[in-house]
Amino acid sequence: MVKSAAARIRKPEVIDDILVNGVIKGLQDRKAKEIVVMDLRNIGGVVSDFFIVCQGDSSTQVEGIARSVEETVLTECGENPEHIEGVKNALWVLIDYISVVVHIFQPEQRDYYGIERLWADAEIVRITDNN
Repeated sequence: MVKSAAARIRKPEVIDDILVNGVIKGLQDRKAKEIVVMDLRNIGGVVSDFFIVCQGDSSTQVEGIARSVEETVLTECGENPEHIEGVKNALWVLIDYISVVVHIFQPEQRDYYGIERLWADAEIVRITDNN
């Protein structure tokens, strides 16, 4: 039985993963927009537990958001990313913490690559912008 997308959307308070919450705090500190947490734990063959997707309005903001995530997660969780890519152009920055992968896009790239569409079977939590 396939659940509708609306049935899969959970409330943010359900997320109890410390690393996820550290990432969200870092994103919100730099006013990331349209933050989505995708819980992949119930999908077979996935190498990460969570994808967190958001966007910034410019390369400067995307780069600032990425820096904020790195600093906040290090301070709050004591974790350094395993891998970071895309900072030079800052159209799409990927920060890989192994169990949590953060995707920070500019709007056009987010729409083009459609991470949310590709992983539509994930449980999805939309985080309210606090802008």
